Amino acid sequence: MGQKGLISVSTFSVAKEYNFSRIDDDIILFDNFGKLPVPCEPSRNMGLIIGLCLQGSFRYTADTVEQCVHAGEAMIIHEGQVVDNYQRSDDVEGIAIMMSYDFFHEIVKGFHELSSLFLFSRSHPVFMLQPDEVKDVVDYFTMIKNRVDDGSRPFRRDVVRMLISAMIYDLSNAIYRIQLRSDKKPTRAEAIFSDFIRLVEQNYRSERRVGWYAHEMCITAKYLSETVKMVSRRTPNDWIDNYVVMELRVLLKNTTKSIKEISQDMCFPNQSFMGKYFKEHVGMSPMSYRKS
Repeated sequence: MGQKGLISVSTFSVAKEYNFSRIDDDIILFDNFGKLPVPCEPSRNMGLIIGLCLQGSFRYTADTVEQCVHAGEAMIIHEGQVVDNYQRSDDVEGIAIMMSYDFFHEIVKGFHELSSLFLFSRSHPVFMLQPDEVKDVVDYFTMIKNRVDDGSRPFRRDVVRMLISAMIYDLSNAIYRIQLRSDKKPTRAEAIFSDFIRLVEQNYRSERRVGWYAHEMCITAKYLSETVKMVSRRTPNDWIDNYVVMELRVLLKNTTKSIKEISQDMCFPNQSFMGKYFKEHVGMSPMSYRKS
């Protein structure tokens, strides 16, 4: 291995200094590993990173576990993971997409196997793609970059979101192929997390209490909270709020329903309560968001 460093840009503020293709603080594209800035100390990743090595190899540690990525292998680094010990070969080439947590979940909203995808990428952060799958990811990346760089398109963000969503679905096909060959069974904690996410997907419009979900799963709220936090590094409330906020955003932007009607659909006590909830999580009122 040669140079020290790699794909470990851990904050959007640092990445912006290098003039990479991006949309606000939501998505940044890296079209060449060799151009990435070199971190000199451990750093906590501030967004989800999906990368693909096309030539050469590189190493890094995520939460102290070493990973080695070779040509043809994809990698996923989750938000909150501490990344360190970067090394890359002199001939390394590759591409990567870094997304904010909110943007990623905006993309995968409605993806009913999110828990399976999440758990797989936690236990298999590096996985081999077949040649046609590598080509597909490169083609998606090229299309996404073209759209990101074209600031004249009024629906640029929406098109990028849909393209990344399609890419994730195709990556999921590869993941399912790998899972079918694996004899590894999910742990008790992973099974609880998967069951929790499925329950949230089905009930977040009407239920936002951790205790309700724990009761449905026949475990204590404390055990559910500890387990979900251990597996995903996020609390049950974080997951529930994420689903609720994403749905509110969709309803505000893509329907003509009044804010009062939306608050009723989402089972808030009243419009004012929903307004406070939305502002706490998004930073602006529902009406301001609708107009933005």
